[in-house]
Amino acid sequence: MSEQIQQELDVDRFTLGLVGPEQEWAGTVADGGTVRTHTPPACWGPMITPEFRGGHEVTRPIRVEGAEPGDALVVHIEDVEVTSVATSTGSMAERDEAFGDDPFVDHRCPDCGTSWPESVVEGTGEDAVRCAECGANASSFGFEFGYTVAFDDDRTVGLTVGREGADALAEDAHEAMALPERSRQHPILLYGPDEMPGTLGRLRPFVGNIGTTPPVELPDSHNAGDFGQFLVGADHDWGLADEDALAERTDGHLDSNDVRPGATLVCPVKIEGAGLYVGDLHANQGDGELSLHTTDVSGRTTLRVEVIDGLDVDGPLLLPNEADLPHVARPYSDEERAAGEALGEEYAVDVRDALPIQVVGSGATINGATENAFDRAGDLLDMTEGEIRGRCTFTGGVEIARLPGVVQLTMLAPTDRLDEVGLLETVREQYG
Repeated sequence: MSEQIQQELDVDRFTLGLVGPEQEWAGTVADGGTVRTHTPPACWGPMITPEFRGGHEVTRPIRVEGAEPGDALVVHIEDVEVTSVATSTGSMAERDEAFGDDPFVDHRCPDCGTSWPESVVEGTGEDAVRCAECGANASSFGFEFGYTVAFDDDRTVGLTVGREGADALAEDAHEAMALPERSRQHPILLYGPDEMPGTLGRLRPFVGNIGTTPPVELPDSHNAGDFGQFLVGADHDWGLADEDALAERTDGHLDSNDVRPGATLVCPVKIEGAGLYVGDLHANQGDGELSLHTTDVSGRTTLRVEVIDGLDVDGPLLLPNEADLPHVARPYSDEERAAGEALGEEYAVDVRDALPIQVVGSGATINGATENAFDRAGDLLDMTEGEIRGRCTFTGGVEIARLPGVVQLTMLAPTDRLDEVGLLETVREQYG
């Protein structure tokens, strides 16, 4: 690890799909410092590259000055820039013979049986990724329904292309996806899917997997309560005995399209130094990520980090841009507050100051994830589940980040409670 504390840290090294305390540090950034990354695509590229132990390619963990277990790490997302000019995506089909318990984790060559075989690319298409040992198709995934998207120069829109365009991009896959120099994945553009051509979509980039290092090693794509279910009872190195063992997760794999420039993420610190990691940038995504995958891209992020001492949160909190909040959860306007104070005078009650927060929950299902968010919110704010449900119904709601089980539970939280736990200054900074 680097002992030098840097005010600005550039990170350009990545893991082979794992997060945990055994991973080599990327460096140390000052409390209040800035982290810059240029990350490769996650999901599809690592999924078709059999050397990977997880479904993403994220940065090595970043040590943050002064961060200790029981603290919280505040991550201000200042900028996200897409560097890819195209990508391929869609819904997946698994090749059963190319993995054991989990197609994202325990890869094996279907012919020679080598685990996590080194691989080479021969041509393009879904049989292009070959075992370097025996030459068999070694990828554990193909497309059930797939499409290739080209982006405009300003990255404001994407257009799905036909056979000719998909073939041209497949031939130029590494350059079109702008893979960073130290990336080790095969670019998914090689597959060249061409379904639903001519479909125009709006782009709004965000970070899909960003968080702090869990105290146990996990596949990076499984650091969440839904994908983590695949680890329970699995017969590989990262198998977990039961669901209780998933409590060590830090829920970095959010896939929330609100984790975009202007948003602030508050993450639990479970190891010394926090171990911030970043990856899985997406060019766009509708709520829920209904195909389980979206437009994976290479891209640059600029993040400002700071530590809150003693804020012991179990999972992430998200402070999205005000425009991304449910209407009923936005900070009060001057006119609304004046109307409320008039009602207070009429009914002899004081208006209680409140500001918005989102508590992230994850679980095997959307209902399970929501219960997890209720528990986390109640523990944080010292409220009963009934009060949490009431506040979220009257001044908030629940949004689906990803099916099958990541949600954002929103409420206007009383400022005196936020002050008691040490969050008020951060929330006020976010919402003025």
